[in-house]
Amino acid sequence: MPRFAANLSMLFQEMPFLERFAAAAEAGFTGVEFLFPYEFDKAEIVKQRAEAGLAQILFNTPPGDWAAGERGAAALPRKRELFRKQYEQALDYAGALANPRIHVMAGIPAPDDDIPACERCFVENLRWAGELAQSRGITLLIEPLNLVDMPGYFLTSADQAAHILTAVALPHVKLQYDIYHQQMSRGAVAETLRRHFALIGHIQVAGVPGRNEPDSNQELNLPYLFGLIDELGYDGWIGCEYRPRAGTREGLGWLKTYGIG
Repeated sequence: MPRFAANLSMLFQEMPFLERFAAAAEAGFTGVEFLFPYEFDKAEIVKQRAEAGLAQILFNTPPGDWAAGERGAAALPRKRELFRKQYEQALDYAGALANPRIHVMAGIPAPDDDIPACERCFVENLRWAGELAQSRGITLLIEPLNLVDMPGYFLTSADQAAHILTAVALPHVKLQYDIYHQQMSRGAVAETLRRHFALIGHIQVAGVPGRNEPDSNQELNLPYLFGLIDELGYDGWIGCEYRPRAGTREGLGWLKTYGIG
């Protein structure tokens, strides 16, 4: 049976971030992930999570200036030094929070950037970052994002990610497979889950279209996909990274089968 983690950057937005840990536990979640912890005190995050009895699952490297459209820098040759500073900050937070997985954000190349050079930069940065992560017991993840939600993002498909991971060739640098992004960009969710399963280090889910609750009001057969994920032998977490249509608790009916809600 899948284990579901609440993404606290998207769920429970009815309350301040630090109050969402207790709310997630009260709803029945046993693990949490979030996008960016960097504006919050590390000790306070640890305190709130520990009091709620939750496992820490994942967060992202810093994106840069989000309001200005920045979405990471790992694949941007002109920002190599910036990425390394961002990654060191992520490692600092990961150590304090006992966070076992970091999603390394690739970034959005400029129109005149050389794409093969971006790929080489991404591979080199992942190898460098992976060596630092290995001694800390941290798994690094790269995530293909669809171009509707994230125009211009460098990494757009599971096949592209698999090519990059093969070049990186580190066992603890893996694929973050988001069912929503896969369906929005290429479809063939079951096929790509099977084809790339050996590379998958984390899975996320949201409903299509709309990125809302993955319930019966969307186009994917999620009970089938969750069954396939079990059949393939996945023993990790599935992050619930979606925008509730109304309140978070009101939209958790799809998880009742799994003891949440």
